[in-house]
Amino acid sequence: MASRPFVLGLILITLAACETGGLDRSANGPFAPGVAGENTTDGLVVGHRLMAAGEYELALRAYQRALLQKGVNVDTLSAIGSANLKLGRLNQAERWLRRAVEEDPTFPPAWNNLGVVLMEQGQVAEASEVFRRAFAADNGNSDEIRENLRLALANLQNPSDTTPQENQNFNLIRRGTGDFLLVSDL
Repeated sequence: MASRPFVLGLILITLAACETGGLDRSANGPFAPGVAGENTTDGLVVGHRLMAAGEYELALRAYQRALLQKGVNVDTLSAIGSANLKLGRLNQAERWLRRAVEEDPTFPPAWNNLGVVLMEQGQVAEASEVFRRAFAADNGNSDEIRENLRLALANLQNPSDTTPQENQNFNLIRRGTGDFLLVSDL
């Protein structure tokens, strides 16, 4: 049986942890701190970090939690669509991204990501129009969206190109807080 001083010490440690809030994520806690000023319980923030790490299925789950936390908005809809795109679920990605642009027709990342989905599906004409909308919504400020539009128009204007769509590697690349770049390995 445990000695009395040991049990008393264990009780005091437990009570001290309860009084101070237990193990926390402060500078004195045992966990690594997050980015300064960022809410680490925000599903969008967590999802963006997971997307950057290549963990698309986990990012999708985080974005779905954000949908429950924040409700239906252009950010959550666009994020879920982008995760589905990275998972190769093009039809699901298209549905979510179309909902996002219906929710807010002025949100350039949603238009851009929808354009990426359409390019992946070989719908170059519609993708070109979608990239035009992304470019207009962004007032031409994004070099990445401009490049996506240029690539889509080049594919549209060169229908005699015999290179199959499957051989063109289109990738969605996250830039900063929501700019994306469509790159093609020709």
